[in-house]
Amino acid sequence: MEYKVIILPHALEFIQSVPAKMRAKTYRTIGLLEMFGYQLCEPHSKPLTGYDGLKELRIKVATGICRLFYFHFRDKIYIMTSGYTKKDDKTDPRQIDRAVRIMNEFKNGGYKNENL
Repeated sequence: MEYKVIILPHALEFIQSVPAKMRAKTYRTIGLLEMFGYQLCEPHSKPLTGYDGLKELRIKVATGICRLFYFHFRDKIYIMTSGYTKKDDKTDPRQIDRAVRIMNEFKNGGYKNENL
């Protein structure tokens, strides 16, 4: 593994809450991010237009779709902020706002679990 992925508590809680098949595919996709880093592209990863540096990890199984948000922190480190189960065609703006808030707090050194 060339890259390191740090999974923050909100993302970990989400991953642990999804059904087993989705959880397994989620960890496989995180493994791809660890292997390929910035080279990971669709269908596994996609930058979010209008949100500088924020990307989504895209997981799809027969029973549903989920998204995990992440960003490049420094060197070969990625930070997984949060995730949600996708129910509509569009990405939920509230979930994006949450991920942006976590990303900004983390980058500014003010990330605290109790604030979220």
